[in-house]
Amino acid sequence: MSQYQWKRRALPRAALSLLLALLQSSTSFASNGNLTLDEALHTAHRQNHDLRLASIAIASARAASVMAAAAPNPMLTLQTMGINPHTGIGAGGLRDKTVDSTVRIDQLIERGDKRALRTQNARQLESAAQHDLDDVQRQLGIAVSQAYYDVLAALEKQAITRQSAALYDATVAAAQKRLKAGDLASADVARLQIDALRAQNDVLQSSAELNRTREVLVLLLGTRDDPAGLIPTDPWPAMPFDGSLSAQATDALLARRADVLAAQARLDAAVTAHKQALALRTRDVSVGVQFEHYPVSATNTQGSGNTVGIALQIPLFARYQYDGEIRMADSLRDSAEENLLRIRDLARSDLARARSDAQAAFERIARYDNGLLAAARKSVDATEFAFSHGALGVMDVLDARRTWRATQLDALAARADYAKSLAAWQAVTNERTAP
Repeated sequence: MSQYQWKRRALPRAALSLLLALLQSSTSFASNGNLTLDEALHTAHRQNHDLRLASIAIASARAASVMAAAAPNPMLTLQTMGINPHTGIGAGGLRDKTVDSTVRIDQLIERGDKRALRTQNARQLESAAQHDLDDVQRQLGIAVSQAYYDVLAALEKQAITRQSAALYDATVAAAQKRLKAGDLASADVARLQIDALRAQNDVLQSSAELNRTREVLVLLLGTRDDPAGLIPTDPWPAMPFDGSLSAQATDALLARRADVLAAQARLDAAVTAHKQALALRTRDVSVGVQFEHYPVSATNTQGSGNTVGIALQIPLFARYQYDGEIRMADSLRDSAEENLLRIRDLARSDLARARSDAQAAFERIARYDNGLLAAARKSVDATEFAFSHGALGVMDVLDARRTWRATQLDALAARADYAKSLAAWQAVTNERTAP
């Protein structure tokens, strides 16, 4: 078997395997709700509505390229003249009728490279539409990753609030026993009950937040699955952050960003459109070829005959020379150039902001993991032990629990911020490619 024949057989099998894998991932999400980040990205790149609209825009741009490359069609004219209402058209066949018959074909000839410029402009706009699709994919990857980590954070927040509520319930039960034994004042029990009710409210709020984040993720995925059972299975990213980039690497990143390439393609199209406007001053000509047949009649006694004629139409720029079109093209070119500069500045700012956010979030996580969480946990354990043995009052216990819960939630928020900022950084630097 030749190498070419092997490739022809292997490619369909590879495509079928990829399709089956994608279908299995979609079925897995629909069946048990477990969802990895890669599965979420695959699903979004297949079914997201904004991405589909961007793909349709490419199809429209390709159709515009086909229309732009088409040459003008010739014009056929059939004409009958010399009909005398008094003598009639005579007897005989159609060719013997005593009327003049004319067949004419006119063809517009475009000059000044109008067709080539028009085609080039359409293809540049098609390239811009393709880069728009790439940019939508990039932004979609960021949005899906961040929504995914929002759901993961909401799940862990719900678990933290439920644990806190359960702990408060247990403490209230223990305090009521001490109240019956006369070892605790009723006012202290009331304070514990108030904090227990607040903890229950926190559970309800965290559940509502989880539902909201799931709805956002499912909307980005473009699926109709029930978001209630969606469970992210990927852990938090643990890789250290390295945001060092040289000036050359930064310029290279900005140069190949999809939104910058789209703006550059539109500037190229605007420059070509300006050349098109200037080409309007190059006169197009229309060439016509005519065949005329005139038989014998009472008004034509010279005999039958056939004649051939040639016509040439040239427009005269006596009143207007397309000054408005040229000025409009000038302004559109200047606007496209300014937009390119704006997009480049935004991309540079986006890169710097992504680096700063990821670095700050990573440092926050390091502080929590290297001391804050352990210290807060040790403090609350010691306080709970002392309270259970009657060595501390209720207010000390409440303060320690509030500090522990706030530390847990702050650490979770820092972890979520790092995961989302890291996803944005990877999208900016193309470290994570779209599925």
